[in-house]
Amino acid sequence: MSLYFWLPAPALLLDRLFGEPPRLHPLVGFGRLADWLESRLNHRSIHYGILAWCLAVLPLSIAVWWLDTLLGGLWMSILCGWLAIGWQSLRQHAQWVEQALLADDLPQARQKVGWLVSRDTSQLDETAVSRACIESVLENGSDAVFAPLFWLIIGGAPAVVLYRLSNTLDAMWGYRTERFERFGKWAARVDDVLNWIPARLTALTYALCGSFAAAMQAWRTQGSRWYSPNAGVVMAAGAGALQVQLGGDAVYAGQTKSRPSLGAGAIPDAHTITRAMRLLDRGVYLWAGFTLIMGVGSVFLT
Repeated sequence: MSLYFWLPAPALLLDRLFGEPPRLHPLVGFGRLADWLESRLNHRSIHYGILAWCLAVLPLSIAVWWLDTLLGGLWMSILCGWLAIGWQSLRQHAQWVEQALLADDLPQARQKVGWLVSRDTSQLDETAVSRACIESVLENGSDAVFAPLFWLIIGGAPAVVLYRLSNTLDAMWGYRTERFERFGKWAARVDDVLNWIPARLTALTYALCGSFAAAMQAWRTQGSRWYSPNAGVVMAAGAGALQVQLGGDAVYAGQTKSRPSLGAGAIPDAHTITRAMRLLDRGVYLWAGFTLIMGVGSVFLT
């Protein structure tokens, strides 16, 4: 199997320089398609959920594969990688929360962190806002940065597009509510499978770029306690790497959800958000450097 080690560095560079396209981002259009399909096919049935997933993901993934095969070269994979990666966007949103907290503007911080998380943020104090933001940086670092890079390396444009569309459907349909419990189950399970290896590579990345011993300890002892098989290992390792306390109860749709504690050490604040972003950045630079070295090595070995 040929691996595309040359692709991550230029895709990351484009994302760092330009961020997400300000207009006409393909995922926005895909989200509208997903809403349209869900409004017509959501009959509280897993079979209709599978059908909706196939109609949303497979035609677009096949079209990208066909174009990539027809046009050749690496440019389309780099373009799709850039559009799939959310590194700069994640950093920007976290910085908005950090800046609001440093300015003692708690209402603004609550609003900004509400753009990152699905929980109710209207009553959060400074510590809870910081905790929610850090958890989002760590988890979305896996979902929107390292997992797209992994699939970009594995299969170029078609693989990264299939992953990103699947992940988007999980974010839209993968809820354990009456509306989505059965319809969204397939989308959630596919996302779990596609993220299984990337999540553990992300956890290892956080360990290598932070406090290694604390990260590995938290991963081993706390990761499996989380309700998500992938988010648990990512956030536990990230909390350990930062030596900070995360997790705990949170309010979703008016209901308090009991969540285990992750990590150990300091209580999070605005400065911890800065440290979380630096951890993410170091991980990105590690992946970029490693893949470039592997790309150069593959040239000499062929």
